[in-house]
Amino acid sequence: MTVSRAIGWELEGMPRIARGAGSYLYDATGKRYLDGSGGPAAFCLGHGNREINAAIAAQLEQVACGYRYLFTSEPLERLTEVILGHCGPEFGQLVFASSGSEAIEGAMKVALQYWDARGQPGKRRFIARQRSYHGSTLGALSLSGFAERRGPFERSLLEVEFVSAANAYRPPPGVEPADLAAALARELEERILALGPENIAAFVFEPVVGAAGGVVPAPPGYARAVREVCTRHEVLLVADEVMCGSGRCGTWCALEHEAVTADIIAVAKGLAGGYIPLAATIFRGAIAATISDAHGSVLTGHTFSGHTAACAAGLAVQRIIERERLLERVRVRGAALLDELRRALAPIEAVGDVRGRGYFIGIELVQERASKRPFPEQRGLGRDIAARAFEDGLICFPCAGNAGGGLGDAIIVAPPYNASDGELAELVDKLTRAIGQGCAA
Repeated sequence: MTVSRAIGWELEGMPRIARGAGSYLYDATGKRYLDGSGGPAAFCLGHGNREINAAIAAQLEQVACGYRYLFTSEPLERLTEVILGHCGPEFGQLVFASSGSEAIEGAMKVALQYWDARGQPGKRRFIARQRSYHGSTLGALSLSGFAERRGPFERSLLEVEFVSAANAYRPPPGVEPADLAAALARELEERILALGPENIAAFVFEPVVGAAGGVVPAPPGYARAVREVCTRHEVLLVADEVMCGSGRCGTWCALEHEAVTADIIAVAKGLAGGYIPLAATIFRGAIAATISDAHGSVLTGHTFSGHTAACAAGLAVQRIIERERLLERVRVRGAALLDELRRALAPIEAVGDVRGRGYFIGIELVQERASKRPFPEQRGLGRDIAARAFEDGLICFPCAGNAGGGLGDAIIVAPPYNASDGELAELVDKLTRAIGQGCAA
């Protein structure tokens, strides 16, 4: 058996990673790659940070992990305070996990347990959106309007109701951009009423869609409109900020841009910067109190929930972000980066849309700008561009299917929060070259 078959994915042709330093990764041959997407928007402070590594090593010298049913720990307690402080006074409890998928599973379980504790066990159904991705576990995948990833598992997924994607570049037929937020909120409300509010546990959405849409910020007013619908019908609002949260959009919570507060938030990727896997399901104090009064505790979590060394890594990452004022850096410099990419890519006719928020930017590719007609699926344009960029020493993140039916190519860039201006200029230069070559091929 080959190594690639034993691990579970195809490794042939992949370079072997050797080390990382700052915004760069190096393979075993010494070739250097600018990490322009943080892998999948995870490595928010780059690689090989000595302060983070030292925090992890110091914790490992003491104890790697205290099992959550026997011990608390200083890193866990301090990181909990930091996270809740970022989320606001409404939030009172969280459960740590090791991945975004687990954090979403936790959000689903908290929602279900809350309604059971409220004496409304019939509220079991979830509503999500088309062109969304919430994770690879069966529950998280059930919430995902991402046909390309659901296919082999359809018969084992939960029954979830889907409403339209919130995509201003590709709105539902007949909906004008100015009316989009109101139309989508109306659709959600109509679906809740059709299913019966007494049956709906939560509406789950990404404030900025990542892999399933190629970075799609919700239109202005959308988050507030769906918040009002959910409040009116006693449906919990769950914000999946696994990819877009933890500072990626220039605010710690992505929903801060809309001045809207969810009931439950899932975060992961940038929480510990990819140094050790870490995620969290964060929920309002009122939800925690209701569950505690009825059941004693939240019935979700895993063996490594609150892993001590992982929390030490997360605490070090968050300390650096605060000390170096990187949220402000991402917010201000991200707007400039978006403008720079738009100017650099404007001459390439196949670039239909350049959008994003903070250091989370997507480029959608089309055959015609006027009609927004996508390239044929079989061309694999996004993958081809990512491969060209990789060969040139730039890592970016391709995604496909955002136009529906497997059609629609996009490229995501999500650089480290502390990337230098020179590194961002290199990103723009190499990405522009790869897109121009790929679209001309």
